[in-house]
Amino acid sequence: MIYPDMLLAPSGCAIAIFILLMAVAVPVRAHAAPFPGDSWEARAPAHLALDAGALDRLAEGLGGRGCVIKDGIMVKTWGDPSERSDWLSSVKPVFSTLLFLAIEEGRVPTVHHPIADLGWDLKGEDRDMTFVHLMNMTSGYARPEKPGAAWAYNDFAIQLYQKSLFEKVFRQNPTEVLRSRLGMLQFQDDPVFREDKPRLLASARDFARLAWLWCQNGAWQDRRVLPESYFVSYMKPQTPADLPPTAGEDTGDYLEIGSFGGGSDHFTAYGAGIYGSNWWFNETGRLHPDRATWPDAPRDTVMSIGAGGNNAVIIPSLNLVLVSAKGDWGKLAAGEVDSKFHLHIKLLVQAVQGPDRPEDGHRQ
Repeated sequence: MIYPDMLLAPSGCAIAIFILLMAVAVPVRAHAAPFPGDSWEARAPAHLALDAGALDRLAEGLGGRGCVIKDGIMVKTWGDPSERSDWLSSVKPVFSTLLFLAIEEGRVPTVHHPIADLGWDLKGEDRDMTFVHLMNMTSGYARPEKPGAAWAYNDFAIQLYQKSLFEKVFRQNPTEVLRSRLGMLQFQDDPVFREDKPRLLASARDFARLAWLWCQNGAWQDRRVLPESYFVSYMKPQTPADLPPTAGEDTGDYLEIGSFGGGSDHFTAYGAGIYGSNWWFNETGRLHPDRATWPDAPRDTVMSIGAGGNNAVIIPSLNLVLVSAKGDWGKLAAGEVDSKFHLHIKLLVQAVQGPDRPEDGHRQ
């Protein structure tokens, strides 16, 4: 298997150039799932044999605004799916997507590129920090551990991540980067990054385009936005299940970059075994070794999670996406069958597969 890092190895420059040219020049085969053009195709749930009542209950339980995409068709909306709002931490997988694009452009050689090489005056063991550590919440920035040694949901590290991308790698305004690199998704409601913080202001139906790109492993229409190898390599947990949590006190934001929104150890202790490249996965983890994150969901369920109920659910095996802005999701409680996270995803799956689907082995 060819991985993105291997494509850029100095010893294989000729092969790398050939492969990259082929990735650009060869159209993607026609997908069973359609893609939106200027707007999403909308059909009633019955058109795809979905349970409309289950989708209605899901929308009522979530509240806020949102939509469900099945096989590239919008089968359910609620609230105003065109209204733009802040997606908070759900934007973090967008940063990883842009990092992959930066690698394709030759701006960064690999996800293992040292952050110090971008011009940051990192201290001590922080000089060993790479993009991999930032995208997996294991950087140790403003924490007592060295890079890779502990898990901490760390918004000072995310601030370092986004500043490294926009200020050091692309050297462009975040909105300009979004439009120039992902404009082929044909956003309907002109998503932009906030000027005070690089968080995304987007409508539910536009965030669904990002989620659909991820669901299709980087394919869009008849082209490839990113080689599939990025999703094979990185759209899976990157944090070991036995990775210990951070300990001790915050050691300070010595770069004086500020926070993306929270502390250097906040939101949740979950993460080891179920987090990677800023996505959340349906696997067992350090705090729930006997149950997957969402026990009744397909094992390939992936989420982007933002504060205030700004979440996206991606289930590639069902060709299914749920996008929810300001929804009532409760707290992330991995492995808990009574959590709102789990119950909402379970209802979504039931809308597609029916309530009497056979046991599929996902519950552990």
